[in-house]
Order: sequence, then C-alpha cells, then structure tokens
Amino acid sequence: MRAVVDTGVLISGLIRRQGTTGDVLRLLRDGGFRILYTTDILVEFVDVMGRSPFRLKYHIEPEDIAALLNLVRLRGELVVPTRLVVACRDSKDDKFLEAALAGEADCIVSGDADLLEMSPFEGIPILRPAEFLARLTE
Repeated sequence: MRAVVDTGVLISGLIRRQGTTGDVLRLLRDGGFRILYTTDILVEFVDVMGRSPFRLKYHIEPEDIAALLNLVRLRGELVVPTRLVVACRDSKDDKFLEAALAGEADCIVSGDADLLEMSPFEGIPILRPAEFLARLTE
C-alpha cells in the first residue's frame, strides 16, 4: 500500500510509541507499506520537531528526529507535486493532498479533522491511523 502520512501522525508516533500512531511507525519500519512524502512534508516535520520547548517537553533527542527521517527516506518515495491543490480549509494541509495525487496514493493517514472531513479526496480515502492499520491487516 502507498500512503501519505501527515506530520501529526509521524510526530505522535515518535512521542507515543505504544499507541496506534506508534504502530503505524512500526509497520513502516517493518516494510508494511510505502510512505509517500514531499520536501514540504519533511520540512514541516523538522520544523515542528526542532522546536526546543517541544523537544524538551517530550524528551525528543536530535537522534530520534534523524532516525525517523532516515526511516521515511528508506521506506518511502519522494514525490514531486505536479498540481497545486487549494482545497482544504487549513491551507497548510493541502501539501498532503498534493503528495497523494502526485504519488497515486492508496490513502492519506491523518488525525486532522480538516483533512478527515474531505474523505475521500478525488477518490483517495483519508483514514485515521486505526482505520489505516485495520485496512492493512484485512
């Protein structure tokens, strides 16, 4: 399965390794799906994770951030959006829609209400992490 995973799910998986989002990262590590990403998605992840108060609050080390970036690069595919999307009520989330279209994703994995309410987007389902995991085990 080819999936775009929003940065909120990636960050949550890093913070809560025992939860559903942690299971998404474990499945990625084990090669259970291919993650599609863009440069903009990685930049957003690094920006959020690089904030000192955030790192201190959740005890995130630079090595943790680097390990997740390396995992995404190893198990993922960099896609280059060819179409500008202006569809989401939160314009910062349009990058996930663009990535899904460019990479011909099977789904988008998100916990963001702004994205979830758009499901399906041009035939691409937008799934909560638990729904995504359930589909992969069907």
